Amino acid sequence: MAKIRVIQGDITRQMVDAIVNAANPSLLGGGGVDGAIHRAAGPELLAECRRLNGCKTGDAKITKGYRLPASYVIHTVGPVWRGGAHQEAELLSSCYRRSLDIAEEHTCTSIAFPNVSTGIYGFPKELAAEIAIRTVNDNLERLLTIDEVLFVCFDQENYSLYQSHLR
Repeated sequence: MAKIRVIQGDITRQMVDAIVNAANPSLLGGGGVDGAIHRAAGPELLAECRRLNGCKTGDAKITKGYRLPASYVIHTVGPVWRGGAHQEAELLSSCYRRSLDIAEEHTCTSIAFPNVSTGIYGFPKELAAEIAIRTVNDNLERLLTIDEVLFVCFDQENYSLYQSHLR
């Protein structure tokens, strides 16, 4: 069974097979973690993303990692928080599940997640942490190749929330 760890740091520096990008539907870069990943990976990432024709909320697509230490970037589009009555929780859970599925399809042994949808998309951080940890835990048993899942929190608040939900 895979081990789950929570760290505070920069996802673009993680030595894992795949990092997950909290992308926008265009997949063409943006602010926050999305912009940081695009800057660190270099212009080749944007060129490959242009060929993917975007991504739907709750889904994920994969590219090479280019100049990143990770071999792959799995781009997932989290939901914008609109009060909780628009399937936001289900869509966020789907982001984590689809990212794990794609990592498994590419025989990744390690994957690093950011805090999807908790920045500009406004998803409540406490609820997002609960959904992320539960979804990953619920899916680990069926995954054959993944032996490490890392939650990389940029800020102290998310780090504390993920640590408390992991216990």
